[in-house]
Amino acid sequence: MVLSAALLTGAFALAACSEQNTYEPPPPPKVDVALPVKQNVTPYLETTGTTASINSTALVARVQGFIQSINYRDGDAVKAGTVLFVIEPEPYQLALDQANAAKASADAALKQSQAEFERQKALVAKTFATQQDLEKAEAARDANIAAQQQATASIQQAELNLSYTQVKAPFDGVVTARLVSVGELVGPNNVSTLASIVQFNPIYVDFNVSEKEVLRVRATMQKRGVTTQDLKKIPVEIGLQTEKGYPHVGALDYAAPIITANTGQLAVRGVFDNENRQLLPGYFVRVRVPLFEEPDRLLVPDRAVGSDQSGRYVLIAGKDDIVEQRTVQLGQLVGELRVVSSGVTADDRVVVSGLLTAIPGQKIEPHMTVLTATAADGVTQ
Repeated sequence: MVLSAALLTGAFALAACSEQNTYEPPPPPKVDVALPVKQNVTPYLETTGTTASINSTALVARVQGFIQSINYRDGDAVKAGTVLFVIEPEPYQLALDQANAAKASADAALKQSQAEFERQKALVAKTFATQQDLEKAEAARDANIAAQQQATASIQQAELNLSYTQVKAPFDGVVTARLVSVGELVGPNNVSTLASIVQFNPIYVDFNVSEKEVLRVRATMQKRGVTTQDLKKIPVEIGLQTEKGYPHVGALDYAAPIITANTGQLAVRGVFDNENRQLLPGYFVRVRVPLFEEPDRLLVPDRAVGSDQSGRYVLIAGKDDIVEQRTVQLGQLVGELRVVSSGVTADDRVVVSGLLTAIPGQKIEPHMTVLTATAADGVTQ
């Protein structure tokens, strides 16, 4: 009797343990999902480039002489026409005076020979002089005309040489350190380069575009009916290594007519206002060119994009809230959103948070959120 009671008690205990160890699956994880944002996006062509001066030239002595004065300080910003160096002008002023005197003498000789020619012409008409006398008078007059022309040319040359004694700035710019001193002999057979001048405003930015990008841009131009003249209306944005974003905005100025065969790239140039001289020639810069706006692009949060050996992907809340992994093709980053070129539709519910708990093939409890569109400005990556 006692044994039966013990067995019965053990049976109840085993039944109780069996009920406590029954497995109950956990509830599906709660994750946030959202539909992709649809908005217009401006794609960018990105590259690197260098700044370059529009004008940079050496200031040279075109006549020989001693430096009489230097009228600037090294590194001065000067206006076009400013006299920077003066080469002793006296020898060239004397040469001009001599040329003027020679011209006056030639004028007097011509006046006399012209009068003699007219007199001989009248005498021949009255048969008081021979044809030979007239021809001599005409030859003398013509020789004096040539002498007058020579004297005029000599004056012009002397004036030109005298003007060369003042070495002027050919354009607005900054003059480098002088290479000569006052009293130094300069000229064609001596030191000729006196200094250099560099123009800062405006300033060029030179960069290259790959053949692939050129083909893409030209195809878009043809599709939209854009001409090559319209390209010069496209802005160019640059940023220095120490700057965030692209604070300097200029305009497309030039594109080479051919692609360089050994590099497969097209040389392109932008022009920028540089009144405050913030950009110096030779800077390395980041370049961004906005292309033609693309309408109705789909964007998802960049944080929602994962990657594995198959490439980039996003997680989708599919039928019956089962998680699906979709391989996607990505475009540029616009704020915190990433353009998705293919792989998702406007109706797909993209997992935007709780990514670690959303496992492909398993059920989730989705919570619908709404993504906010952002400014169509970003970095192609």
